[in-house]
Amino acid sequence: MSFDLLNIGAAGVRANSELLQTTSKNIANLNTKGYIRERTEHGTMIGGMVGRGETVRLLNQFAQQQLNRDISNQSYYEQFVTESSRVDTLFAQESNSLSKSINAMFNNLQSAVNLPSSTTNRSLFMTGAQGLIDQMDRLSGIVVDQSSIVNDQLDIFSQEANNLVQKISELNKQVASQSALNLNSVDHSVLNERDQAIKDLAELVDIETLDGENGEKLVFLGTGDALVMQGGAFNLFANKGDPDPNHKSLVLDIKDKNVVQLELDSGSLKGKIGGLLAFRDEVLIPAQNQLGQIGLALADAFNQQNKLGMDLDGNIGGDLFKIPTVGGFAYGDNTGTATLTATLEPGRGNELPATDFQVTYTSPTTVEITAVDAKGNPVGNPTTGTIAAGVITGTGDYFGLQMNVTGAGATGDKFLVKLNQQAATSLELATQRPEALALASPIRTEKSADNNGTATISAGTVTDTDPTTSAFTATTPPTLNDGPYTLTKTANADEYTLTSASGVNHTFTAPANGKDILSTVGAAPAPFNNLGFTFDIEGTPNAGDSFKISFNTGGFDDNRNGAALDGLKSSDLVRQNVESTGSTESHKTFNEAYADIVTGVGVITNQAKTNSAAFEALASQSSAWFESLSGVNLDEEAANLLRFQQSYSASAQVISAARTVFDTLLSAAR
Repeated sequence: MSFDLLNIGAAGVRANSELLQTTSKNIANLNTKGYIRERTEHGTMIGGMVGRGETVRLLNQFAQQQLNRDISNQSYYEQFVTESSRVDTLFAQESNSLSKSINAMFNNLQSAVNLPSSTTNRSLFMTGAQGLIDQMDRLSGIVVDQSSIVNDQLDIFSQEANNLVQKISELNKQVASQSALNLNSVDHSVLNERDQAIKDLAELVDIETLDGENGEKLVFLGTGDALVMQGGAFNLFANKGDPDPNHKSLVLDIKDKNVVQLELDSGSLKGKIGGLLAFRDEVLIPAQNQLGQIGLALADAFNQQNKLGMDLDGNIGGDLFKIPTVGGFAYGDNTGTATLTATLEPGRGNELPATDFQVTYTSPTTVEITAVDAKGNPVGNPTTGTIAAGVITGTGDYFGLQMNVTGAGATGDKFLVKLNQQAATSLELATQRPEALALASPIRTEKSADNNGTATISAGTVTDTDPTTSAFTATTPPTLNDGPYTLTKTANADEYTLTSASGVNHTFTAPANGKDILSTVGAAPAPFNNLGFTFDIEGTPNAGDSFKISFNTGGFDDNRNGAALDGLKSSDLVRQNVESTGSTESHKTFNEAYADIVTGVGVITNQAKTNSAAFEALASQSSAWFESLSGVNLDEEAANLLRFQQSYSASAQVISAARTVFDTLLSAAR
């Protein structure tokens, strides 16, 4: 009997000693990162005694996986909000407002229009135009700086992720080697360290885990791409800038006999890395493209309208802004020798969308031009072009691009054109001379004093001043080819005769409403086939009434073209999307387009803040669920410590009682 009591007491002491050790370990690791609470479980042996205890980690894998998923989402939005809030604040500041600079330039232009002969007022316009360029450069510089920060952080986060992937792989090897001997012999500290590494990796990217052989954990991206595989094999992240070295994309560098880089979908990565890439693709690049688009549309509109006027020197106006030419980025797997440059085709600034463009060789002499978003995905329908004499030409929507090619391209070769992004920081004034501002119209109209009818002629509208395609000459000072011209009403209804200075004439029937009289001249002989201007006749002319159209020599106080320049402020010249046509309904003014940038960044940032708060709550809930089982509760452990201590003491008393009984038996036998 005493022997049974001794065995029972010894088993109890041993069991409670194990329980006390486990409880003490839990308390000691209360603040240890990644520690999973442990519990020692005992079975009963033959005879009803306590068996050898087994210490297990209290872990709910479902709760753990849900926590990792919620951590990925929370980290994604936290990173996105951190980055986008900074840009939102910068764009919202009045000192950084592009609209303020646009309005200042147009206010100075209005002063020049009010007094067109004043060089001082013209100089103010030039100062305002330079201020606008400087402001655009500052705003674009903000975006470029943020892009550099994104690249730097992407390098850091990628290296952190690679270190964690390698760590998980090494820990898998340790677990597998221990499990091969005995599954119960795996050191819990190794498992805890591996689980913590997986959790840390989940903060960087969205991952899923599967149980492998011998206790290994196989780790996959949320996209299904493998990171940690069986037997310690693993893949690493790499940053690749193809074709633009300043635009890094994340790839998986597959480690096997052949090194292959696998492109990753940045929209599905989640975690800090996903949030960083989403911020770049949804905020930075669109803002940079929109800034460049506004700058190019404004510069082109001013250039084209200024060319339709006459400057203070009496010459036809020229360019006020210098439109940049950019090089296309060649993809790394191109096999041809072609290089590509692109700029904005004069007069087509309102056709340029706020995107990048991909040019793909479909044959050595044909290409396909596609608008692409920040991720390189096609937007809208592509356009086919033909290469002739190094120039890409064709029909359809060319997005306002003018592209030239040198060298020979092979089928499948691709180029990425980032005209908008590069233009925002490279716009310049084409001239600093205030006299170059063409405020006057180069033509003047007048009716003959001998007219008997009630008709009057409008001031006229200039549509083309190119000497190769209009009646304006390339001489200095310029004039009208074989001008001035005389328009005489005939006896027939709506019929007029147009006569040049040398006596060449052409009779035609004008529109009945008297609007845009020269629109029905048709295939007239030179010099009437393309005069480059038109006008209206209002009222009723009598037969023989005549009107004169001549070059506006000495008309420096004229501000008609200046009024047209000022009207650009309220004109819809900025294209809103790729799918739209060239109609004005799909366009906005310069100020409206800039307001869209500021509003867009603000809306995206606020949406991200809302989502961040939601996923923070989910992560807190998942953490509470996980910690309820796996976390150390000091109150619970203290209660267990007291309970196991009392049980230990009781078991010791059993041993003491057994010894007393045994001693009594020995004494009785003597």
